Amino acid sequence: MYKNLKTIEGVDILVVGAGSAGCTAALAAASPKYRILLVERYGFLGGSSTQMLDTFYGFFTPSETPKKIVGGWPDVVVNTLDDYGEVFLRPNTYGAGTGVNYNPERLKNVWDTLLLQAGVDFLLHTTLIDVNPLPDGRYECIFWNKSGFWKVIPQRIIDASGDADFCHLAGFDYEIAGEQEPAQSMTTTFRMANVDLDVFEQAGGKKALAQIMAETTHPLPRKEGSAHAMNMPKCISTVAVKVGGLSALNVQDLTKAEVEGRRQAFVFEAFFQQEVPGYRDAKIIGLSTQIGVRETRRVYGEKRLTKEECMAAQIPNDSILLCGAPIEDHREDKNGESETYWQYIPQGGIYGVAYGTIVPKNSHEVWVIGRCFSATHDAHASCRSMAQTMAMGQAAGLAVLQSLDRDSSASELDVSKLRDNLLQLGAILETPNQPAFTGKDQWKLNFA
Repeated sequence: MYKNLKTIEGVDILVVGAGSAGCTAALAAASPKYRILLVERYGFLGGSSTQMLDTFYGFFTPSETPKKIVGGWPDVVVNTLDDYGEVFLRPNTYGAGTGVNYNPERLKNVWDTLLLQAGVDFLLHTTLIDVNPLPDGRYECIFWNKSGFWKVIPQRIIDASGDADFCHLAGFDYEIAGEQEPAQSMTTTFRMANVDLDVFEQAGGKKALAQIMAETTHPLPRKEGSAHAMNMPKCISTVAVKVGGLSALNVQDLTKAEVEGRRQAFVFEAFFQQEVPGYRDAKIIGLSTQIGVRETRRVYGEKRLTKEECMAAQIPNDSILLCGAPIEDHREDKNGESETYWQYIPQGGIYGVAYGTIVPKNSHEVWVIGRCFSATHDAHASCRSMAQTMAMGQAAGLAVLQSLDRDSSASELDVSKLRDNLLQLGAILETPNQPAFTGKDQWKLNFA
């Protein structure tokens, strides 16, 4: 069926997709006992963290007394960036909590370095194209890259593809975003250089920008959005473009979305240049590698995170990570206009995410992490921040090791043992007693 199909032998753990979740899973699973192969369709690691964004959200709760609720390998990633002097903390105008701002180009290098140091094999420019279930319960995974067609038959698999590509091809059940509730919109982010941030702040900063957007007669695609300072002087990054009503699982729709996202970006550029103080001489210097996709497939797992569980702000005894982020649902309203719906966890609360949400239903050797984990639409809109997806990856990586060491299936894993291993790694599984340090240069104070 595939011309000159070659085999990659001896792979124990296959991680499909090298975004924040996949990279962290590979780091957590790294062991001299097992060979890991991490595959990524782009030419660099990091997924959304390096393709389109420059801020990790989810490390801190958005309450008046913020708590730091993610630790372990995610801390290692940020600490490594901080050692290069390329991290600062910033508040989020829209209330998702303090973000960890970083240089995305440096982060590409950090992911490379950490994975190589851990002994993880990875292949870039490599795409999963087919999956064949085998009689012994394993899966034959077919990839294509510039060297041709390859097959891998691993012992364990972590689907971190974002779109649940492995689970789709392997026949696991999932919900497609938009089937029950409107799917979240897509976003092309853009970066501008030569911004006079002093002039911008003296003119009123973000509050003034919101007012100018609301009152402008410029033909903006939407009259809201954010622009924040980057690690590079006189540069800003935006989340302003929104493209709705199209499916990222349909190639014709996705093509239209990419074109529309770029069109909107330059409409915003003209608006900033003509109407926003400090932007007269600014220009776009980069668009996201691809349009940002918030949700496509959400796999049905052994457990499913729901809005009610998020709002209850409880931490069950099978939790593998914590989240305190609000429901942040970017969508079209009934008139086809773009809107963002917010709902906060009551009283600045924190909820736990159960292990079963990263295990596809009836799975023996497969885990699913990142934005395709098992959650309802609303719960997903809360628990999709990169700190949480890294925490999912960390849990999945340790779970795979435990599964191999004890010859146990994904769905029958001893979760109490997994939690012990997570705690030893530095994960946070209970609400901290002390508030976090969230000043611009206070990241390291959280470890004092």
